[in-house]
Amino acid sequence: MKKFKYGAWLLLYGSLWGISEVIAGGILYRDTVPYASVWLAAWALFVLAVARGVLNKPGSSTVIGAFAVIFKVVNTTPFFCHLLAIFLLGVAFDIASSLLMKHERKISYRSSISGALSAYGGYALFALVITYIVRYEYWTVGGLTKVLHHIFVSGSLAALTAVIAVPLGYWIGVNGGIMAERRRRWAWTGTFVALIILWILGRIVA
Repeated sequence: MKKFKYGAWLLLYGSLWGISEVIAGGILYRDTVPYASVWLAAWALFVLAVARGVLNKPGSSTVIGAFAVIFKVVNTTPFFCHLLAIFLLGVAFDIASSLLMKHERKISYRSSISGALSAYGGYALFALVITYIVRYEYWTVGGLTKVLHHIFVSGSLAALTAVIAVPLGYWIGVNGGIMAERRRRWAWTGTFVALIILWILGRIVA
């Protein structure tokens, strides 16, 4: 029963991340907003931090990233590179938070460092994998210059937002988790209602 509850929570956070990719991502990329990925990453890291505050377990953030990918695949026609970026950001946050926030139950400088490292790590992993392993033409044409710009310019902007978004999200998650334990029936009901709303909304805007 506990595993089912944790799975539902992870699916909820993955859906919250996924719906932003479907709606906000669709608008930002359609209108070619500069540094669109930074705004999406800020929300993603906030959601990941909330989830880590509720369920501080290694591997949970990677699962949330996978659920966000599934949500986007089901509800829109995504680019492969976007899916890869989502998943790798989840992996990067998982590694950073598992190392620095494993036993944390309150806000500290570690959460800000985790956020910044997650942003740089996610951006670096994506740029290197998409360019030198997947060899996606859009990235290989840009070469090392494009890779470095993505990591140190876009990545730095994302890191700056993460320094604030991650501690805030973690604080919300820790306190929200305490409230959820006290009101388990309401927490369960809210989780499933939110999931239904998010997936219906995803289909409507698809």
